[in-house]
Amino acid sequence: MILTSKNNPLIKETAALKEKKARKEQGLFLVEGRKMAAECLKSKLSVERVFVSERYEDEIPFSESLIVRVSEGVFRYLSDEKTPQGILCRVRIPDFSLASPKGKCLLLDGVADPGNVGTIIRTANAAGYSEIYLTEDCADPYSPKSVRASMSGVFFTKLYRGKRDDVLSVLGGTPIIVADMAGENVFSFTSPEVFALAIGNEANGISDEVAKRASHTVKIPMQATQESLNAAISAGIIMYVLKRNEF
Repeated sequence: MILTSKNNPLIKETAALKEKKARKEQGLFLVEGRKMAAECLKSKLSVERVFVSERYEDEIPFSESLIVRVSEGVFRYLSDEKTPQGILCRVRIPDFSLASPKGKCLLLDGVADPGNVGTIIRTANAAGYSEIYLTEDCADPYSPKSVRASMSGVFFTKLYRGKRDDVLSVLGGTPIIVADMAGENVFSFTSPEVFALAIGNEANGISDEVAKRASHTVKIPMQATQESLNAAISAGIIMYVLKRNEF
């Protein structure tokens, strides 16, 4: 059977997952595209439904019991892509209760752009930062834009979300390294064995609460003609520099 109506309850509640409110209420998020669906299948995340357009011809590596076939018009309604690939998964958001880090981790302190959040998660996964703490004023890492930008990183990292005070509490005595232009040159900095690298808001930088807890402040040196770098690019450079002896 092929679903053809946008008013079908399953279709309506799935389309709503493009919005944060529905993701919070349903505890689900969307994963779209061939590559992302395949990567999600490799992870430990729970795929609840797989929506496939009627013209989709590639192999579908999911159980037939999960597959919902829909018309092209309905799939475009579900999709958040400009050029839909014809496959979209409804996935359970993992429930990671706040816990102390087991190694080097990230603290996203009010990073507001979903593209930056997703890109940072992508780089963190590549660089081996498997635990990421996000304050409540960060962009939702499970929004379609952030999930796309993470390029499967969202499947393989632990994302801890909470109020800033609660996040700082679970970090406990973990040294916090803040990225800020007033810090010391990151290329000559010797990091502690375990730390939390804090990346601040794109416009306002690190919050006062996190700044007060900071053990170290580092910067990326740059030409006088350039004031700053994009938050995700800065995070990526610093992540790799701080782990340069581990590769």
